[in-house]
Amino acid sequence: MAGPLFLSVGVTEGLTRTGFDFSRNAISQLSLGSLGWIQVASFLVTGTLVAAGAVGMRRTMGRTTGGIWGPRLVGVFGASFLLAGAFKADPGAGFPAGTPAGPATLSGHGTVHMLSGTVGYLALCAAFLVLARHFAAHGQRGWTLAYRLLPLVIITGFAASAATVAAFTAAACLGLLALTAATTRLAGPAPTSRR
Repeated sequence: MAGPLFLSVGVTEGLTRTGFDFSRNAISQLSLGSLGWIQVASFLVTGTLVAAGAVGMRRTMGRTTGGIWGPRLVGVFGASFLLAGAFKADPGAGFPAGTPAGPATLSGHGTVHMLSGTVGYLALCAAFLVLARHFAAHGQRGWTLAYRLLPLVIITGFAASAATVAAFTAAACLGLLALTAATTRLAGPAPTSRR
């Protein structure tokens, strides 16, 4: 639920908040202004749900391949949302309304926000590689290939954010939706291991 919830709140707010533009602004900036509490709450609820999901993954995966490190890395990803909610992004690129159109000046809280997101998404990419090993051990070739490629696509999107914020947003959304897909798959009936 965490990924779809976070994305639904972000898209709804992004479409309704004055001055916000998905081509210029990151969803994190929605935590600013008089309605910023909505996005802060979204970060905190998402982080809590992801952390709870990590516990569920651990219980579901048990001692199978990836059963220890996959959930731990997903837990780090959840913690990064909690930290990002506690430390807001900086204003910039015209948001909140009235902010100069140029790039944001990085403050202390903005730095913590950015670093928490960076560490969180790197942990998620590592979790996807661990999950790929889990899927491979269970003979799930399609899932294995997808979760081996996802980190490359996400990191490429983050690198492209220097050219367009939309690439960063797309990569972040992909990561959240892929985590939702993986947890849904893991919650289903366990496939038989191939030896």
